Amino acid sequence: MILVLWDIDRTLLYVGDVDRLVYREVFEEVIGRPPDTLPARGTGVTMPLAVQELLLANDVPAAETEHLTHHMVERLPTQLRLHHGALRTGGHLMPGALSALEAVRQTPQLIPTVVTGNLQASAQIKLEAFGLADHVDMAVGGYASDDSHRPALVHIAQKRAESAYGQPFTRDNTVIIGDSVQDVRTGREGGAKVIGVASGTTTAQRLEHEGADHVIPDLTDTNLLLRLIGNPRR
Repeated sequence: MILVLWDIDRTLLYVGDVDRLVYREVFEEVIGRPPDTLPARGTGVTMPLAVQELLLANDVPAAETEHLTHHMVERLPTQLRLHHGALRTGGHLMPGALSALEAVRQTPQLIPTVVTGNLQASAQIKLEAFGLADHVDMAVGGYASDDSHRPALVHIAQKRAESAYGQPFTRDNTVIIGDSVQDVRTGREGGAKVIGVASGTTTAQRLEHEGADHVIPDLTDTNLLLRLIGNPRR
């Protein structure tokens, strides 16, 4: 079996400005003033680290960031759920995403789940909003709510999948599909092959330079994607 770890944002779906709106609203609720600076778009950084950067970039004293980060992170999924409708109206599925998910889900020996910088609750909200949650086994994924260090999430997902499916998973039978430099580094450092998708803010050349095993322009060629998953080595 092969464990397939999907990234979410800008790989499967795009939520427009909703994430940045949620960061803004939670920051203002907790800190008492609007932020002047928001997290960069499309970096793939985990939500806890993005919140920490948000606090520091907006002149919150470093000594206060740890407990404020924890408090803000707890608020993010609740605030995101308030914008459930806007996820669809302000966002969209990435080209080929639904067909790709369906093809992976229906292929014997492939186990689809997610490894994402989102918290597990936030990931669930986004996937449900676009009707994608049933195409992945959320229970064996790796989430920012498990660890803020993204490469660690690969091992977490591998151990969960091993427990659920009765087979060990290593770099040889684990594949990440993602659009960002963080996705590539997560695979290389965490223990997975990487299929880079140049559908986000990172170019195909940059994904190749960072060490992705394969790079594709998008998810529209389902047959190619399945071949690369089944033969993850270059």
